[in-house]
Amino acid sequence: MGIEEAPSGFLLTTIEDLVGYFRKGSLWPVTFGLACCAIEMMAAGAPRYDLSRFGMEVFRASPRQADLMIVAGRVSQKMAPVVRQVYDQMSEPKWVLSMGVCASSGGMFNNYAIVQGVDHVVPVDIYLTGCPPRPEMLINAILALHDQIQNSPLGVNRAEAAAAAEAAALEATPTSHMTGLLR
Repeated sequence: MGIEEAPSGFLLTTIEDLVGYFRKGSLWPVTFGLACCAIEMMAAGAPRYDLSRFGMEVFRASPRQADLMIVAGRVSQKMAPVVRQVYDQMSEPKWVLSMGVCASSGGMFNNYAIVQGVDHVVPVDIYLTGCPPRPEMLINAILALHDQIQNSPLGVNRAEAAAAAEAAALEATPTSHMTGLLR
């Protein structure tokens, strides 16, 4: 019996698609609010926007129970090692969402004390711009992350892709060392 002769109502899928479907519906974010964007992140979890519709019932206080880090707000040089430590303690597979222009690029704080983009510390999967971004924008970014998770490979292919993305992010030139229109 070939695929053309399959009875109607018979479900055909791959293990990767099935695992991606279950992973995207059970994201557990770690609490990591650093500035004013954290208030919008908390509002997204409130009853008006209700992140629990997407399987994100509770923001976890422990990185060992979480698989999504939402970096909400500016990251100072003193906080960067803590961000990396929390990221390293998260279980695999893990994803990072950079929320707000300060977390994504340093924002208006182009000085020695602020990391010019959290992607210099951890690999970022989704960038969410805005100052601060609205809860609707966060939900839209989470839905975009759901699409990424649904279509991500499993096993060795995922590990290779994550390692390549992390190496590229850590080798990138910091914006504080760039010249031209930034100065």
